[in-house]
Amino acid sequence: MPRPEAASSSPIRSRAPWLAVAVATALIMAAPAGARAATPRVVATVGMIGDVASELAGSCAQVSTLMGPGSDPHLYRASAGDVRLMERADLVLYGGLHLEASLARVLEGFASRTATVAVSEVAVSPAERIAAGSVYDPHVWMDVSLWHAAAGVIAEALAAAIVDAGDEDSCTEAIAARHADYSALLLDLHDWAVAAVASVPERQRILVTAHDAFAYFGRAYGIKVEGIQGISTETEAAVADIRRVAALMFDRGIPALFVESTINPRTVNAVLEAVEQRGGHASIGSELYADALGAEGEPEGTYVGMILHNVRAITTALGGRVPELPASVATWEARW
Repeated sequence: MPRPEAASSSPIRSRAPWLAVAVATALIMAAPAGARAATPRVVATVGMIGDVASELAGSCAQVSTLMGPGSDPHLYRASAGDVRLMERADLVLYGGLHLEASLARVLEGFASRTATVAVSEVAVSPAERIAAGSVYDPHVWMDVSLWHAAAGVIAEALAAAIVDAGDEDSCTEAIAARHADYSALLLDLHDWAVAAVASVPERQRILVTAHDAFAYFGRAYGIKVEGIQGISTETEAAVADIRRVAALMFDRGIPALFVESTINPRTVNAVLEAVEQRGGHASIGSELYADALGAEGEPEGTYVGMILHNVRAITTALGGRVPELPASVATWEARW
């Protein structure tokens, strides 16, 4: 996939006019200015959005995330505390594309009284989305070049939500500066991931995972993806799926398969047993992060750290060599 353009001072408008309109429309529907706190309160549904919002907002907004490590956004239901948090929010950021399926009615209810932005739907045009039956695959953050665009959507939504009477200009400038730096970091991370996955021997360049959350990753980084179950964890893997994947692993000599942090490993273990019954051998690679970030306070608890971990785990387990980190990414990792 071609490298996207570097960030501009107006990240959404540089992509397409309709993106700016989508964010602006959502923010016009926000609560009256008098009802807001001096520092905007932002609620994100998933960590991949919340982490980017926190990186870009700095002290200019209070960012809370509903779903923590190990949470499954496909099945997550809002608690009473979640509803209260969104009631007090000046801005709600969610993925969309049917990611938060069980939160759909709650999000629809807040859309008429609180600024809400479906980050993935705004950032990724229909032409760039991957179809999955009658819906689109919502896991767009697995392609860093697409999440680079999502960061622009988040940056503009944050800037538009700033209502601090005295610090509005300085906060807008600060968010734009942080977005420029973060955008460059994501571009370097994307290029590094391309090089890492390309080092895996072509015959073994197949990523087998518990559920099909890596289609965007596969398209962006040139690796075939086989999910034992579908894009949503609401579905169960059938015996035929297990046999199909086991046959593929045996025939291609794929040395490892992976389970995600939010998934029960029983289907992965069933595939391993089926491979062994055929006379082959495979192992479970390091746990991957797909629908949720890792533990708070750890690198994997951030979006950049999540991608670094996944790429390293996949590349190493499948026989590739992890390249040296670009300077910007190495500097980021040194913070930890």
